[in-house]
Amino acid sequence: MDMDFENRIVAPEYSPEDSETELSLRPKRLSDYIGQDKVKENMSVYIEAARRRGEGLDHVLLYGPPGLGKTTLAGIIANEMGVNIRVTSGPAIEKQGDLAALLTNLSEGDVLFIDEVHRLNRSVEEILYPAMEDNALDIIIGKGPSARSIRLELPRFTLVGATTRAGQLSAPLRDRFGVICRLELYTPEELAQIVKRSAGILGIEIDDSGAMEIAARSRGTPRIANRLLKRARDFAQIIGDGVIDIKNAKQALDRMEIDALGLDSVDRLLLTAMIQNYNGGPVGLETIAAAIGEESVTIEDVYEPYLMQIGFLSRTPRGRMVTPAGYRHLGIPMPGQQKLF
Repeated sequence: MDMDFENRIVAPEYSPEDSETELSLRPKRLSDYIGQDKVKENMSVYIEAARRRGEGLDHVLLYGPPGLGKTTLAGIIANEMGVNIRVTSGPAIEKQGDLAALLTNLSEGDVLFIDEVHRLNRSVEEILYPAMEDNALDIIIGKGPSARSIRLELPRFTLVGATTRAGQLSAPLRDRFGVICRLELYTPEELAQIVKRSAGILGIEIDDSGAMEIAARSRGTPRIANRLLKRARDFAQIIGDGVIDIKNAKQALDRMEIDALGLDSVDRLLLTAMIQNYNGGPVGLETIAAAIGEESVTIEDVYEPYLMQIGFLSRTPRGRMVTPAGYRHLGIPMPGQQKLF
């Protein structure tokens, strides 16, 4: 049984099908950015202070789960500062020359956005240190006794790094970021605002109850909310009357097998297999992987985080366990309890 997790509609990671609309839905200004109030308030202060001093913004690290708006926020920072942005990712910068080419092509004050910054090659990371601190590149030319170092002056730039795994950043790199912001999962109310804003841009008819129903099942993640909105539109057009109200939204989400808390069929299969085969745990990761026919790394990175966030799964030294809340959600009695109705 091979679950193609990349095609899960509730996967928070970016997928090619998002590209069609995600760019048009991304806000361009802080005032249009919904949610993340603490980050927005602080960022507006840093940006305004830098503008008044006529300086570039300090280097910024954005971290948090995927799909929350880190790339969007980087674009907003560049827009608010009135500069250009260059976008790349950690795995794409394979050698020092790749980074040197990016940095030397920046203009004064530009933003260099590096997604998945925790996956930078170590040798690339080391030449990034002087670039971040002194706006200079130290390049070694030649080998052996004839090798010499050349220092290239760089324009003042702002590095915006994004990562889903702040713990995997090396300490020297993390310490060179002056502004560190954590993005939190969104509330259903914030997501409902995002859904209504996106519907307006895409020309989709939706009412407040329909927007709230989609928001409640979007796992706190705007990317998932926008994806569910597009799929709910399809169902509303073909099966309903074209307007996404609560009835059409529920029908669409039920047809996609996404329940009231945003769990899909794979999440429920994982929990059910642990309960039926292993009495709810503790059970090892490799054992779960074998039971549902999935890679253990996929379970750890894709399925487990949300189940742990909502308190349905816990990790113990002896293995994974389904919590009482997980049993209740599935309507399965815990060992020693009567059947739940």
